[in-house]
Amino acid sequence: MSFLERIMSFRLRTKFVVPISLLLIASILTVSGYLIKRQADGFRRELRTSGETMVRILAMNAESGILFESRCELQELLQILNQFDAVTYAAIYAEAGKPLASYGMWSESDIVVKRALDRGARADTIGGGFYVKNADGHEFLELNYPVYSRKEILSRETLGMTSGIDQSLGQRYVTEQIGSIRLILSLAKVNLSIAEAQKTAILLTVVILILTILVLTFFVRVVTKPVQMLVAVTDQVSRGDLSRLVEINQLDEIGHLANTFNKMIASLRQSREEIEEYNRNLEEKIIERTIALEEAQAQLIQSEKMSAIGQLAAGVAHELNNPLGGILGYAQFTLEKMKKNAAAAGLTKEAESYIRYLTDIETQARRCKNIVQNLLRFSRSSHTTEFEDVDVNQVIEDTRTFVEHQLLMNQISLTVDLAEDLPLIQANASQLQQVFTNLIINAMHASRSDSQIRIESRYSPAVGEFGGAVELRFIDQGHGIPPEIINKIFEPFFTTKEVGKGTGLGLSVSYGIVKEHGGEIKVDSAVGKGSTFTLIFPVQKHPVDADNSLKSGIGV
Repeated sequence: MSFLERIMSFRLRTKFVVPISLLLIASILTVSGYLIKRQADGFRRELRTSGETMVRILAMNAESGILFESRCELQELLQILNQFDAVTYAAIYAEAGKPLASYGMWSESDIVVKRALDRGARADTIGGGFYVKNADGHEFLELNYPVYSRKEILSRETLGMTSGIDQSLGQRYVTEQIGSIRLILSLAKVNLSIAEAQKTAILLTVVILILTILVLTFFVRVVTKPVQMLVAVTDQVSRGDLSRLVEINQLDEIGHLANTFNKMIASLRQSREEIEEYNRNLEEKIIERTIALEEAQAQLIQSEKMSAIGQLAAGVAHELNNPLGGILGYAQFTLEKMKKNAAAAGLTKEAESYIRYLTDIETQARRCKNIVQNLLRFSRSSHTTEFEDVDVNQVIEDTRTFVEHQLLMNQISLTVDLAEDLPLIQANASQLQQVFTNLIINAMHASRSDSQIRIESRYSPAVGEFGGAVELRFIDQGHGIPPEIINKIFEPFFTTKEVGKGTGLGLSVSYGIVKEHGGEIKVDSAVGKGSTFTLIFPVQKHPVDADNSLKSGIGV
């Protein structure tokens, strides 16, 4: 058994107590070590501060004794150190290192380690300090401080001296070092205090750790005991025994889990009783009827779906073909008469407007007939679409003119950003206009007032499986498409519009047209932010069988 497997085999209580205890121990030791170090540094810093104060006092009072080499005066001065237990040795030296007075005993030959206290200290500060350790392992703090003599400059000639001039209080002085003071302090008491602090910290750590583990063990026991009860009852349930319930009267999550578990057991018990009753009487009949019902339902759904597609397409074609033919015929007849009259009597602005209106009516009537023909493709014979070189930008501009009035009525702006160097593609312009119109109208219905619809076109040297393609993007700021239905929007008769406001064929027909042109249609949407429909058409296109293409797109 591996180490990880051994750990996983531990009881739940052990998995809680051991890691938390180890983490607690590490935390306490880290904090204790940090606090002890800070306290030790504080003790050493306090001793150093006291030593610096003492050596400064000695320096201020030793000037005359050093100048006159008065050993008795200097020796009396050193006697003030009797009141400081930490002082081991002190000495006063003349400028040439000549000893004048000393206090205590000190042997340089016993020094084993000597470590500098500070680096880069100025000559007039206590910078010549050292931490010293002798052969017995005792530690000491050594401080060295210079003693200066200050003389007032009386003659103008002496003002040319540049070193050691003190101009405080408006006077000029020359200072010179006349000696130094050496002070050695014992760290024995400091180390003793540090050791006592360490013992106290360790003792406190052990006490806190023991108390914490006891409290933790108690609470873990309180938590794990009901879990163990749940495990025992679950084991019985797994063996088919539904007679026992979990007896846990707690108001926390475990209590809620126990109540839910009891409800589940009761539900399982009731379900098992019902199933047993059904199995005794109707097991075989239920299976037979279920199979027959599933088969009949699948056939009915498929039949109704295909029947609805055929009936709708045929009905729409039958009902629209005749009126569209009449509209187209009358429009062509009226347009021809208007052109002849305008040629005979002269073209007025009013006549020019009527001719333009009739031309639009003829164009859109032809487009409606093409839409009817596309609907027929869902229900009957094969058809081959005629392709030609098409400028996609021009088709977008024609579509923009057609839908501009509807967008204006809904207070929605339409902007286009079309690439100027867009190559021609092999396509059917009428079918493309049908797709573009459908995408714009859908975007309009999904958008709020004062929003914007944007159309972009560009040439992509390499898009997916295409070596070169024209890419179109229809971007709106509508309510977006929920993720749960985004994969269904291209299915026939799927619509989110209210009854009577949509047939659910618009995007399905558009999908089939795009596929017929050898292209791709993609959608990217975010709820509350809008949708982007991307159309990709290959630059070089060969006509394909329309019926086969549409059939491949209907089921998507």
